[in-house]
Amino acid sequence: MELDFERCYRAVDSRDQRFDGWFYTGVTSTGIYCRPSCPATTPKRQNVRFFPSAAAAQGAGLRACRRCRPDAAPGSPQWDVRADVVGRAMRLIADGVVDRDGIPGLASRLGYTERHLHRMLRAEMGAGPLALARAQRAQTARILIETTGLGMAEIAFAAGFGSVRQFNDTVREVYGVAPTELRQSRGQRSAPVGAGTITLRLAYRPPLHAGALLDFLALRALPGVEEVRDGTYRRGLRLPRGAGEVALTPADGHVSATLRLTDLRDLAPAVARCRHLLDLDADPVAIDATLAADPALAAAVVAEPGIRVPRAVDGFEMAVRAVVGQQVSVTSARTTLTRLLAHLPADHEVDGDADLPGRREPHDRRVAGGGLRGFPDAEGVLGVADEGFGMPAARRETIRGLARAVAEGELDLAPGGDREETVRRLAALPGIGPWTAGYVAMRALGDPDVLLHTDLAVRRGAAALGLPDQPTTLDAYADRWRPWRSYALIRLWRAA
Repeated sequence: MELDFERCYRAVDSRDQRFDGWFYTGVTSTGIYCRPSCPATTPKRQNVRFFPSAAAAQGAGLRACRRCRPDAAPGSPQWDVRADVVGRAMRLIADGVVDRDGIPGLASRLGYTERHLHRMLRAEMGAGPLALARAQRAQTARILIETTGLGMAEIAFAAGFGSVRQFNDTVREVYGVAPTELRQSRGQRSAPVGAGTITLRLAYRPPLHAGALLDFLALRALPGVEEVRDGTYRRGLRLPRGAGEVALTPADGHVSATLRLTDLRDLAPAVARCRHLLDLDADPVAIDATLAADPALAAAVVAEPGIRVPRAVDGFEMAVRAVVGQQVSVTSARTTLTRLLAHLPADHEVDGDADLPGRREPHDRRVAGGGLRGFPDAEGVLGVADEGFGMPAARRETIRGLARAVAEGELDLAPGGDREETVRRLAALPGIGPWTAGYVAMRALGDPDVLLHTDLAVRRGAAALGLPDQPTTLDAYADRWRPWRSYALIRLWRAA
């Protein structure tokens, strides 16, 4: 990826936090790399290099700044817009695919040879997939070192390292100190509230309209799976190696995340999915600037800056929700989904009794043992008898067809999936039309440029703002909102 030196240097000189995650500043005189908003004295031009990724900076022999913590910066917003192979690869690496399946598994998911994938990532990111995954392991290790009381050997394997020696060498190389010194440098911390419990901050680019996110999620919350209480969103997670539970509380400049995991190796994918859920890697300034250029949306953008697209932690869950929500109200869809969940065993609940923010008292708990469970997988849904669906037979068979396609590997609903191919395969399933496929593309796959122009609430919102409310006319009008039509869609829903 080409980085314009003058533009990057101006961002560093002004400490512009909007560029955090877009690129990294390497300072050759000190041997460190920083985020653009680092509060340190601006380095001299001749001592500066710019890198498209933390892994590229590490590959140049630089260590992470311990003042601005560049590895904790929000991710690059370009992966929200880009649906090409590099964008998909970056999302899959963030989800821990390399740690679980290796480079061959990543290449297989993307449909390219390992050599060609390495060449593409190297050209765009300045580092190959192994180096990018290694940088993520180092960040995961730092989080575990600083927020848990785990021994270093436990942390090494939980972060995805193959050996303690590899872990020690990587931490020394990336942070410039041994793991034990990294823990000591953060001072004494309180013990975690329970085994497998980690609290960390998820950074984002301001502004963030947290109220809109929580309102959206609260209206659609499924009992036993998720809930919103006292400004905190809690939900169960189904992760690659086990169950999990998370409490997400928006705060000034970050979202506080308390994660409870049955397997700490799931930390990286859990964080990636929570960031995806709350759309924390978006660039709200760029999005709002495009939408505010339309006089019909300008007042709404000024009144509510930083609107995000609520996404998903589970693509299959979102696809089932979309099918159930076809041509029915949100309340009706929620009732139907609650009935479906009642016919499934609670086998995705996290064991233990640790308290998470917003957790209810024992007599209010809706799942045996007190936790929230992740939405069932495709195999679980396929095992539900007819009476468990509570919907017309045609819709029930659509859900089963969807579940079979996912279970047999014919449909990839993860954020790293091919958006165009996934939408095409979704639309080919009986009972799934353009509205459902578009809804899944927006919320599960993270497509920022979806407009459900036939949606009744969208049309009502358009009419309320003085915009065309006929589907064809609205679709043509919305071209001026590209590539952020998904964000305009959320605003139209709010206007309705």
